[in-house]
Amino acid sequence: MEAQTLANVYMALDQNLEIVPVLNKIDLPNAEPERVRREIEDVIGLDTSRMLEVSAKKGTGVPELLERIVLQVPPPQGDPTPRRRRSSSTRGSTTTWGRGPCAGLRRRHPAGQKVIVMATGNSFEVQKVGVFSPHPQEVERLGTGEVGFVIANIKELTETKVGDTITDARRPAAMPLPGFKVVRPMVFAGVYPVLSDHYSQLRTAIEKLRLNDSSFTAEPESSVALGFGFRCGFLGLLHMEIIQERLEREYGVELITTAPPSGTAR
Repeated sequence: MEAQTLANVYMALDQNLEIVPVLNKIDLPNAEPERVRREIEDVIGLDTSRMLEVSAKKGTGVPELLERIVLQVPPPQGDPTPRRRRSSSTRGSTTTWGRGPCAGLRRRHPAGQKVIVMATGNSFEVQKVGVFSPHPQEVERLGTGEVGFVIANIKELTETKVGDTITDARRPAAMPLPGFKVVRPMVFAGVYPVLSDHYSQLRTAIEKLRLNDSSFTAEPESSVALGFGFRCGFLGLLHMEIIQERLEREYGVELITTAPPSGTAR
């Protein structure tokens, strides 16, 4: 189990959400389903007797997983009737498809509407709204409780934060939706490519990882001995090991990682 998986599970448990345990990537040669089952039961306490084993690459277990989600996860709740005095707000995450950052969100924001990201105070104009089916498909608007995405004139990922509240600029919400917290890294270390020519490759790999892990931070830095690299922030030592392994395994970048000094929390 990866560090971000545990963090997301505990957040879901705190919100009393329905949990569907799934073992993924079972097609890999080093997959150990039984060991992971025991680990999930010992660490999280979830019942794994009906846990599904899935391989997205081969399609194994995918139909069963979709059926389980439909049967087990409750439908969204909400009042679809518009009210003149009620502000419109939603919560979003951030990704990108080569069109700049795109916020994945819930509730309604039609194209052309001005919105405000409440944590940063930045305002944007909604350009496109869509849903995932499973590929992005543009729609006129999102209904109450529907999950989709919005493309606005957002230039940088730092202009939005995962889990933040997006509200109507004309009728802004008085308070953001509860539960949002800015994730602060606790361990810091330098990450440098073994070959200086691979710096741009490392930068691209870090940018891609940060799309799906808001707790991972990176700032460019340089060293007389190691050249150009990044000062990276992690939730802990395990998180740092996982990020380093993903950079090397998924993106083929050989790394030199400096040892984090004691008392790196800040």
